[in-house]
Amino acid sequence: MRKIVFLILTYTSYDPFIKKPLLTFFPPCNYLFTFATFKNIFIMKKKVMKIFWSLCIILLLWLVLAQSCMTFRKPDSEVKKKFQQDGVELATATINVDGHHLHYVKTGSDTLPTIIFIHGTPGSWDAFENYLKDKGLLQKFRMVSVDRPGFGYSDFGNPEHLAKQSEIISPLFALLNNHKPMFLAGHSLGGPMVVKLAADNPAIFSGMVIISGSIDPAEEQPEKWRPILYKTPLNYFVPGAMRPSNEELWYLKKDLVDLKKDFVKITCPVYFVHGAIDTWVPPGNVEYGKKMLVNASRVEETLIPGANHFIPWTKFNEIKQVLLRLY
Repeated sequence: MRKIVFLILTYTSYDPFIKKPLLTFFPPCNYLFTFATFKNIFIMKKKVMKIFWSLCIILLLWLVLAQSCMTFRKPDSEVKKKFQQDGVELATATINVDGHHLHYVKTGSDTLPTIIFIHGTPGSWDAFENYLKDKGLLQKFRMVSVDRPGFGYSDFGNPEHLAKQSEIISPLFALLNNHKPMFLAGHSLGGPMVVKLAADNPAIFSGMVIISGSIDPAEEQPEKWRPILYKTPLNYFVPGAMRPSNEELWYLKKDLVDLKKDFVKITCPVYFVHGAIDTWVPPGNVEYGKKMLVNASRVEETLIPGANHFIPWTKFNEIKQVLLRLY
């Protein structure tokens, strides 16, 4: 038995010089170690490949889902039913402006003064849904909310600079003209948008409300990673409305610099509403606006203590009171 074990644990070779077999001992642990190593490598390789293919499937699913999720828009038929349940008639329309589509909604009587709401980024007209169906506001105003170019149903996914957006939106004012006062209200990026609209359409508006408006170029710090997303195939992995939002936020700073010359054209009353602890669009934007609006007939500020950037939803009553003061 010992002989058999010895032979198993040896390697036999023949030396032609001495014409005798040579016995070389190989410890069994070497064989065991080698076998265990290859076994572990094989198992590890299987795990890596499993993780790899799982990630591929996840990325593929995300690529498909990213095209349809987070669009911030709902079919007109769906929202009409929702408004009808709340006892409010909602009208929807899309106009064509030099090949660009502009979608908007409307509530209230055509005999009343008009408030036109402009949403931020990302977003769509329904950012102001609660205002459009508010009974108190409906008693005093006809209300219109617009899908800015690149969002909602206004050529979704194709954002434009502020100047071009103004060109696309401005023809709507002639259609809405009922010889009653007309007002603007914009939130976040909708803030500089209403400034541009009022400057490009002098004498049309009787007042504007800038809600958490990002109007100061010094407060905007463009993140250098944004072009990496929207200028490369990685853009396909950015979900829904975040895609056009990412692009327009990149060139917002330049747009705000160009906007500086437009503030002097504003002669109507301007009302600022801002959250005191807004970190996305700091309250310093209000001070900048007050400094720039040298020809506005009146500039008023409402700074809401403890409020952040999302005051259109969290501070509805405070904003509603400012809107009711417009007329």
